[in-house]
Amino acid sequence: MKLLEGKTAIVTGAARGIGKALAIRFAQEGANIAFTDLVIDENGKATEEEIAALGVKVKGYASNAADFEQTKEVVDQIHKDFGSIDILVNNAGITKDGLMMRMTEQQWDAVIAVNLKSAFNFIHATLSIMMRQRSGSIINMASVVGVHGNAGQSNYAASKAGLIALAKSIAQEVGSRGIRANAIAPGFIETAMTAALPDNVRAEWVQKIPLRRGGKPEDIADVATFLASDMSSYVTGQVIQVDGGMNM
Repeated sequence: MKLLEGKTAIVTGAARGIGKALAIRFAQEGANIAFTDLVIDENGKATEEEIAALGVKVKGYASNAADFEQTKEVVDQIHKDFGSIDILVNNAGITKDGLMMRMTEQQWDAVIAVNLKSAFNFIHATLSIMMRQRSGSIINMASVVGVHGNAGQSNYAASKAGLIALAKSIAQEVGSRGIRANAIAPGFIETAMTAALPDNVRAEWVQKIPLRRGGKPEDIADVATFLASDMSSYVTGQVIQVDGGMNM
């Protein structure tokens, strides 16, 4: 039997990148997939088709994860469409980097809203469903910069640190109801965003990594699959760093 057979997963921000890799990996393990993104464009439709080919139910939903009311509406619709919500991955995220002295209020607010408030929105909307089921796995996609900070990314680091603390707090609140909450802290992952970095910057990052390579989205997806499945039934309130040893 597949690890996630019969379960329904919501993955936010999953039209591309790490979110897409997670959704595909979950589907390979038998999960039905509801994914969200700000718009379901060509990338979203392609993701939908790719997942459908794996033989599971899938639907992409256009939704602003940072909007509380929109999130409630989309979660209600997903529950109606799929019948259960067993896994929630809070993956939606953006960056608006800059040194604190030059950072605008808009840059700060936008990153906190998309990266952190969106997780509050989705957890708030799904918890009552999971509590009635007396089961569920919540996974917050944090970052190693949420653990040790990073110059020029105070807004991003603060949002990711918040996701870690949020997972730990939720784990304490609802563990007695059979619901687990954990965080994954990726390191330097090879995505379209990191591919745009200058070669010298990428080389400098790799030199800081004991495994001497960047990670792949699939590396994150494998850990997320473990946390989503019953294999991790006694794991909650943890932050797992998937960074090749960069931040020991």
